[in-house]
Amino acid sequence: MPRDESLISLVPRLVAATYFEEAATAVLQAMFACAEEALNGGLYTNRARLLRGVVHLRPEGNYQRLFGIDRPSGARIEGTGYLTSGTVWSWIERHRCSVSIDVQRASIRSWLPDGAIEHRDESEAAGLPGDATRERMLGRDATHVHVVPLRAPGGSVDGMITLEVSSRAAIGREIGWAGCYEELEILASIAGAFIAARALPLRPDMPAGADEFLPVVGQSTAHLVELLRAFAPRDDTILISGPTGAGKSRLARFCHEHSQRRGQRFEALDVLGIPEDLQMAELFGWKRGAFTGAIKDNPGAIARAAKGTLFIDEIDKLSLKAQAGLLRFIEERAYRSLGDDAVGERRADVRLLVGTNADLRAAVRAGRFREDLYYRINVLPVRLLPLAERLDELPRWAEYMLSRRHQEAGGAGAARFEPDAMKLLASAPWPGNLRQLDNIVRRAYALLLAGQSSADGDLVVQRRHVERALTFDGDAEPSTLGNLLWRAALTFVNEAERRRGGGGAALSLELAEAYRGLVLAAAVHRMGNRDEAFTLLGQEPLLKNRNHHRALRRELSRVRELLRLLEGDVDPDLQAVLDADEEA
Repeated sequence: MPRDESLISLVPRLVAATYFEEAATAVLQAMFACAEEALNGGLYTNRARLLRGVVHLRPEGNYQRLFGIDRPSGARIEGTGYLTSGTVWSWIERHRCSVSIDVQRASIRSWLPDGAIEHRDESEAAGLPGDATRERMLGRDATHVHVVPLRAPGGSVDGMITLEVSSRAAIGREIGWAGCYEELEILASIAGAFIAARALPLRPDMPAGADEFLPVVGQSTAHLVELLRAFAPRDDTILISGPTGAGKSRLARFCHEHSQRRGQRFEALDVLGIPEDLQMAELFGWKRGAFTGAIKDNPGAIARAAKGTLFIDEIDKLSLKAQAGLLRFIEERAYRSLGDDAVGERRADVRLLVGTNADLRAAVRAGRFREDLYYRINVLPVRLLPLAERLDELPRWAEYMLSRRHQEAGGAGAARFEPDAMKLLASAPWPGNLRQLDNIVRRAYALLLAGQSSADGDLVVQRRHVERALTFDGDAEPSTLGNLLWRAALTFVNEAERRRGGGGAALSLELAEAYRGLVLAAAVHRMGNRDEAFTLLGQEPLLKNRNHHRALRRELSRVRELLRLLEGDVDPDLQAVLDADEEA
C-alpha cells in the first residue's frame, strides 16, 4: 500500500475537487512526494531531480484534458513539457502497466505483475518515443520518464500520468522506480474515477474559446478548444476525429491560425473526393505528361502548403500506396513528384493536421491502414462530438449561419429566427451535423426572401420557413421514435452538464420521470379528452376503476416540477393541458 500520508492527503482533496485541474493537482502532488522519497533514497541519493508531472486524460484514445505542474516552481504547465508520444500511449493501452523510459539510452522498462522487463527495440511496437520526441525531452533536461496508467472504474485505461526526472548520472541505470512504481499505480487508480468525473466543466475563470475562426463554443466543446490552444503552437501532428460535417476542417483552420505558421498557406485536401489512382499525384504533385490527362504541371498539396499547414481530411480513405508515400514524407520530409525525374527529391516544411470519421485502430487491425503511419499521426488525437451531442451550440450556430447568409446576400439590418422556428431546429435530427444545419438555414433564408421584395431591413425566419426547409432535406435521417427519444435524452444530459458548470440548479435523474406526464399531456391534447387519451395509451384498467384523473394529476405535477426548475418558455399546447388540469 502507498505510504499513509499520501493517502491521507489525497483522498479528501479528490473528494473536495470540483474541477479537473484540482483533482489532477491533488494526485500529482501525492505522486511527487512518493516518487521523491524513492528516487532520493537509493544508490543515487540527491542526484535525481523531479522536473514535472502531467495528467493526460485520453478516453478511447482521444485527448480530452491535459494538465501539468512544474515541480520546482509549482507553476501550471501551459502546452509545454508533456510527453507527446503515440507509441508510449499505445504501449500503455496494450500492456496496461507502468513503464520507465531511459531517454538517452532509448530503453523502456515494463513493470509487469511477474517482474520488470527491459526493451531496447527501436521499432514502433516497442513503445519508445520517436527521435524528435526524445530530443525534446533531453532539451528540457528530462533524462528519465515514468508513465503510470490512469484507470477508470471497471479497469479500462482512460489516460496516463507522466513524471519527468533529470538524472544524467543515472543514464543506463535503475534510478529508483522499483521502490515506488506500485505505490504510484495505486495513487493513480484511486484518482482515476475522480479525474474522469471532473473532466467537465471548465473552471469559470477559463476562457470560453470562441473567436473569429471558431465563432461558437459550447460547454461540451470548450475543453476541446482549450486543449487545441495548447496543441496548436507545436508542430506535432493533430488527429481530429469525428463524424462527417461536424466541423473538423474548421478546427484544423483554428489550429493553423493559432500556430506559429499563421499568415502562411492553409491547404485542405479531402481524400474522399480523389480517385485512388490519383491520390499520390494530388499529394506530391506531377509534371505534365506524367499520366493520361496530365496536361500541365501541378505542384501538389504538400508543395502548396510549404511553410504552412496541410489538413488531410478522411485520411482513412488513402490507399496503402499513398499511405506509404505519406509515411516517408512524415519521417524524412522528402517526396518526389510524379514524372519529375530531372529534379528528383524535393523537401518541404509543412505542419500536418489530419481528420477522419473512421476508427483508425479498427482499420489497422483489418489491414486497411498502416500501423506505422497510425503511430506517426496519432500524436495528439482529439475527438469532435456530433451536433446531436452538443445541442447547446445549435441556436448560436444557426444564428451565426443566418447572419452570414444575410450579409452574403447584401441585406441591410439584421436577420434572426423567431423562437418557434429555433425550437423546431433544436428538435430535428442532425445526421449531417453542422453541414446539414448550414444547408437548412440557407434554404429557410431563401424561402423567407421568396416572400420579400428585397433582403433589406430586419428579417425574421419563421417556423413555417424552417418546416419547409426540413421537408426538402432529402438527406435527413428519418425521425423515428427511437431517434427522437435518444435526442431527448441527450438534451436532458446536455442541460444537466450546463447546470453543473454553474448554469442553475442541478437536474436530478428523478426529474426524467416527468416524461410520462408529457406523453399523457400530449395524448390529452391530441385526443381532446382524458378518457380517450388513457385508452390510446393502453390504460383501460385505470378508466374502469376511475383512477385515471388522479393518475393524470400525479404525472402532470411532475411535469410542473420540471418546468419550474427549467424556467423556460412552455409550449402553448402543453400550457393549455396544465391549465385545464388545474381548473378540473
